[in-house]
Amino acid sequence: MITIEQLKKGFPTGSESIFAVSGVSLNVDRGEMVTLLGPSGCGKTTTLRCIAGLERASSGRIVIDGQTVADPQAGIFVPPNRRSLGMVFQSYAIWPHMTVLENVAYALEGRGIPKAERRKVAMEALEVVRLAHLADRPAPRLSGGQQQRVAIARALVGKPKALLFDEPLSNLDAQLRGEMRAELSRLQRQIGLTSIYVTHDQAEALAMSDWIVVMKDGKVVEHGRPTQIYRKPRNAFTASFIGTTNFVSGRILEVDAASHVVLVDTPLGKFRGTDPTESLKIGDDAQLSLRPEDLRVASAINTSGINHFSGTIDFALFVGAVMEVDVQANGIKVRCLVGRGADPAIGDPITLEIAPEACIVLPANDRLS
Repeated sequence: MITIEQLKKGFPTGSESIFAVSGVSLNVDRGEMVTLLGPSGCGKTTTLRCIAGLERASSGRIVIDGQTVADPQAGIFVPPNRRSLGMVFQSYAIWPHMTVLENVAYALEGRGIPKAERRKVAMEALEVVRLAHLADRPAPRLSGGQQQRVAIARALVGKPKALLFDEPLSNLDAQLRGEMRAELSRLQRQIGLTSIYVTHDQAEALAMSDWIVVMKDGKVVEHGRPTQIYRKPRNAFTASFIGTTNFVSGRILEVDAASHVVLVDTPLGKFRGTDPTESLKIGDDAQLSLRPEDLRVASAINTSGINHFSGTIDFALFVGAVMEVDVQANGIKVRCLVGRGADPAIGDPITLEIAPEACIVLPANDRLS
């Protein structure tokens, strides 16, 4: 549906150019939601704007539904209004002097569509976002979440081939963000939207995406399903940016070439885990990624001496459903989560364990920045 090949976008600064996007390639299949996820300045919004035609690519190629819409080397640039895309911005851009229905129908102005037909199509779009009952309400009298749904209806009303979302939920409070995540997921399933979604919010990306593209410094760092990106990250940046993790340095002692299960010696002891890069060899320096939620208080003595360690509670913080607990073990601080019923106290001894499948082993030279 949408193909991007070696996209680059540079901005001139004197005699040189700074590249906000450096060789990005990706595919979006029909009916899928692909999220571009990364920190501020990683190039995700610039990539989206190039797809929309709001920025001209410096090089590379963009194809939408079989039509090349951008290829600077071939002199091809299709303007935004001819790309058959809808876009939802961070700002709702709702016209305050219009009703809800008028805001949505206005997107059809200038297309030669009779007024009655425009109203009918706009009402259909409002029904999709469950706002048809508010069609005649003045737009400023809507809540933030409702205004964002009007913006989505306006993007849908022209029946675009795909929708582009540029951090559309960032202006909403936490509760509304959660509600709108659910609403967008419902729309995705109901009408089979093809969409590209830009965010720095990991929860949004994990909850709504078919695929996540992790970006950093204008490049794609990793691309995968949400569960794979979170549970089996292939590099330290992805592991640390999406969620929270503990890194522990070590050295590879054993490698099972068939399963890519490795044994690592660390200052905390020996750990068996998975190498998602399938590149580590015996003797290599490595780093473990241990998610706090995967570390459990040991319920029995681990006689194997593998995948467990003991330490002292250094800090405990109540955060509602769980306690965040920092453990000092052999000079290393490790964070874990302790569930209800436990009452950890600073200075108490504690033994933690982790399942081998939750222990991710990455190359030591895989830098976070």
